[in-house]
Amino acid sequence: MQLAPAQLDAHLSKGLRTLYTVHGDEPLLVQEACDAIRASARAQGHSERTVFTAQGAHFDWSAVLAGGASASLFADKQILELRVPSGKPGKDGSQAIQTLAERASQDDSTLTLIVLPRLDAATSKGAWFAALGQYGVTIKVDAVGRQALPQWIAQRLAAQGQHVAEGEEGQHSLQFFADRVEGNLLAAHQEIQKLALLHPPGVLSLADIESAVLNVARYDPFALAQTVLAGQVERVVRMLDGLQAEGTAAVLVHFALSEDIRALARVREALDEGTPLPMALRAQRVWGPREKLMERVLPQLRAPTLAQWLRHAHTVDGIVKGLKAEGWPQDPWQALLRLAVMVARACAPQRRA
Repeated sequence: MQLAPAQLDAHLSKGLRTLYTVHGDEPLLVQEACDAIRASARAQGHSERTVFTAQGAHFDWSAVLAGGASASLFADKQILELRVPSGKPGKDGSQAIQTLAERASQDDSTLTLIVLPRLDAATSKGAWFAALGQYGVTIKVDAVGRQALPQWIAQRLAAQGQHVAEGEEGQHSLQFFADRVEGNLLAAHQEIQKLALLHPPGVLSLADIESAVLNVARYDPFALAQTVLAGQVERVVRMLDGLQAEGTAAVLVHFALSEDIRALARVREALDEGTPLPMALRAQRVWGPREKLMERVLPQLRAPTLAQWLRHAHTVDGIVKGLKAEGWPQDPWQALLRLAVMVARACAPQRRA
């Protein structure tokens, strides 16, 4: 059985299952889901908790199985919590988890909670993960994307009795808030709680938010590359500034940008040879958000433009590694900015008359 995080409270109000798996790479939301499950378990008498963290090749999986099989000395009901930070339990761990899942379905005195990171497609198709879904409840926690972040902030503010002004001012307030906490949901949660301490319930003005919310945004080079494909020039500039301030390696940022440029060039070449767009994208291992972005921008890009971008990417590669190039900034971040803005402007949505 699979649930979305938003469905968890309603599910728990109807009764508690004996096996739950929470997986995702957003620490705040994973923690909140686990806290809700633990609170419901404690309310139903699971007063003792044992935690195992499976790390390293020599982790003792027999201890986990023994912990799940033995009755508690101090309580009638217990919580057995297993964390697998890598998301890859290995051969012994896979067999142990399958045994643990089957056993959990037959023992209502122990609630088993398994916490995993975000899983790739191959891992999520493994027999051990299938057993977790077969015998229990799995909860996939997705990250909150930049587009959904303002609404997420508004919902959290509403939960503590606060909201922004109506109309354009309120939207501007939420966008300002999102710009300063993007990529750092835990910090966003803390800033929202801070507003509850500083201001009473009711309307929050833009000035209230500007004076209280710190700039705690965290950016990812691959998120930057997607923003370039989306044609969001101002956000590209802000993200590059943030990546540089965080000490991100310029070579990693260049890799993310150049990978997308190479993929665009190869897909364009395949299209010009008559290959259908879905097949061309699949051949370059392009899927998810990147697939949708490239589907939009490829019709407005031609082979000569992409060939020029490839030459520019090669030039910037040299600058990032310490070489000089005529007509280009010597500073690696300025060269990355020029390349990123050039591509982003060309990828911006075209306005129709």
